[in-house]
Amino acid sequence: MANEPSTHQATPEATATTKVATIDVSLKAIEAIKKQIAKRGTPETALRVGVRGGGCSGFSYVIEFHDGPPRSRDRVLDYKAVDGTPVRVVVDPKSLLYLNGATLDWEQTLMQQGFKFLNPHEKTSCGCGHSFTV
Repeated sequence: MANEPSTHQATPEATATTKVATIDVSLKAIEAIKKQIAKRGTPETALRVGVRGGGCSGFSYVIEFHDGPPRSRDRVLDYKAVDGTPVRVVVDPKSLLYLNGATLDWEQTLMQQGFKFLNPHEKTSCGCGHSFTV
């Protein structure tokens, strides 16, 4: 099915009694992140994901490169590509409230390609797929 994420590899960061908020990243998305970071030529770059107010439905997803060290309150999620290359995703604490349990996937169709969030907190989304309500 088109809406199901590809097989994903998450970094489990939970103890037996406490589950820590996190985002899953599909293997297709990890490979896409690795490829785009390689194109940039800055191996220490991370992919920053987040949520901002705005868009036609109330909130918009943010996906951008982040050079340099993560901010002090960022959640750092480390993944490994198929070949073992490390891939880092960072998210701020406020955005993690809306993205906890979501999967970042890479979608490639005849008409478009790009990252897509599969977010269990999303109640409705706009036609463009870039903004949503909770």
